[in-house]
Amino acid sequence: MAEEQLVSMGFPEEIAAEALTATGGDIIKATEWILSNSHNNKDSQDSCNSSPISPFQPKIDRFFTFQSKPLTPTSVKPIVTNKEVATHEEDVESPFLRLTKRQIVFDTEQGRNKQPKKRPPHEPLSERMRPRTLDDVVGQDHILAPKSLLRSAIDCGRLPSIILWGPPGTGKTSIARAIVNTCSCSSEGGVNTYRFVSLSAVTSGVKDVRDAVEEARRMKKKGNKRTILFIDEVHRFNKAQQDSFLPVIEDGSVIFMGATTENPSFHLITPLLSRCRVLTLNPLKPHHIAVLLRRATNDSDKGLSCCMGEMMKIEVNDECIEFLSTNCDGDARVALNALEISATTAAARTRMARNDDVSSFAAVITLDDVKEAMQCKHLAYDKAGDEHYNLISALHKSMRGSDANASIYWLARMLEGGEEPLYIARRLVRFASEDVGLADPSALCQAVACYQACHFIGMPECNVILAQCVAYLALAPKSIAVYRALGEAQKVVRESVGQNEGVPLHLRNAPTKLMKDLGYGREYIYPPDNPNSSQTYLPRSLQGYKFLDWPNVAANDR
Repeated sequence: MAEEQLVSMGFPEEIAAEALTATGGDIIKATEWILSNSHNNKDSQDSCNSSPISPFQPKIDRFFTFQSKPLTPTSVKPIVTNKEVATHEEDVESPFLRLTKRQIVFDTEQGRNKQPKKRPPHEPLSERMRPRTLDDVVGQDHILAPKSLLRSAIDCGRLPSIILWGPPGTGKTSIARAIVNTCSCSSEGGVNTYRFVSLSAVTSGVKDVRDAVEEARRMKKKGNKRTILFIDEVHRFNKAQQDSFLPVIEDGSVIFMGATTENPSFHLITPLLSRCRVLTLNPLKPHHIAVLLRRATNDSDKGLSCCMGEMMKIEVNDECIEFLSTNCDGDARVALNALEISATTAAARTRMARNDDVSSFAAVITLDDVKEAMQCKHLAYDKAGDEHYNLISALHKSMRGSDANASIYWLARMLEGGEEPLYIARRLVRFASEDVGLADPSALCQAVACYQACHFIGMPECNVILAQCVAYLALAPKSIAVYRALGEAQKVVRESVGQNEGVPLHLRNAPTKLMKDLGYGREYIYPPDNPNSSQTYLPRSLQGYKFLDWPNVAANDR
């Protein structure tokens, strides 16, 4: 059996038999003996058509992966006895023997060898499954339709500078890269007229941008390619760094593409927005996520199978895909990463059940695997970004509309997203005066008590206190009379012609004799002593002006 194995590796039968005899039948030592004695063995040369046996036989390469220099006759000592293995002069195993022991395992009973397992790729599944062209992009049909800005620009060969704004995992980077590949496919002869340079605002600075621009200008002078400069997380650049893009976009040195998860109106300078078109990406729908997950499952080159070392087949049922699709909050990256973790868990379980022999079995991902990978429902929330203000606005407007159910829902969204409870409580205090006001004066007491209680005990115990206050304010009668009155008064103060009138003399306090002599406080009527008397309190030019529209306010109409 050992002799047949040596013959299958490309050695002549006579040399294989001689080597096994010299080494006591040990196939590893026999192989070492053949390679170390091939250059000095005339018989072996004759039997191999008068050419020395190379340590790199074509058939041996299928079994061994050499990572060191080729062996020479002086690098390995001849075997002295059939019980010892030749070593280096430093008394170290030969490279061949060392690699052999590590990379090949001989099954002496069955007379076969097992190749080392293929290592899985280093890139995450979400990176491997990026769409190559715009036709592969799922969702975002509102900006990728046949007659859209992007499609029309690609057809005409006139790409504009754009900013892609959307939540994480919606395809901003993928779309930027797919644009380049789509331009390559649509160009004449399939020659790509664009080169793609990608930088991240997290790790790059002005110097990196300057180097990319200089290279782009050199390429433009040659007249063969234009440069698409893609900046990921562009909102992290400060104002001075964003200013560096303005001249190169203006003169057409680069086609600028930026990606941001933050509202460009707040985080990007106006001159940059003036030179770019802002394209808004929406969170992906569950059926879009499901398409991506099935694509990753069925793709044998880049999909789930590549995650496993021996290309194990992975099976995923519709229940698991539906769970991932509905619990990733429109983030494709979250769904794909969770699917990859689920596949790893299922593969490990299958190996244990089959004693590491999984060549003819498939790893089946269960719902428990998916739930373990997700840990909890993914919520898209940023405590200082656009979603933060969107949710607090939804809470405020729901309470103003007296919808307690919606108000509690938006409160729960904020709390589950990790919002600071005192921030919510401060907004409730404001709401109590702005929207409830005089219709229920005790609402302000409720809101202040809620803030103090949240300050005392914190999260998670204060969540029910916030919910109680939100429900109270939503169900309370509403009045914005005070809010409007203050706004109207401020408007009059700001827009009054000339200098604002002084306080009427009878309303001024007169603590000194001089002030009394000047008329301060003269003719003032003390209301408790004269309840039926009337006197004016507004400046002369505003006499009869009505700011507060409230039934119990005794005032003349404007």
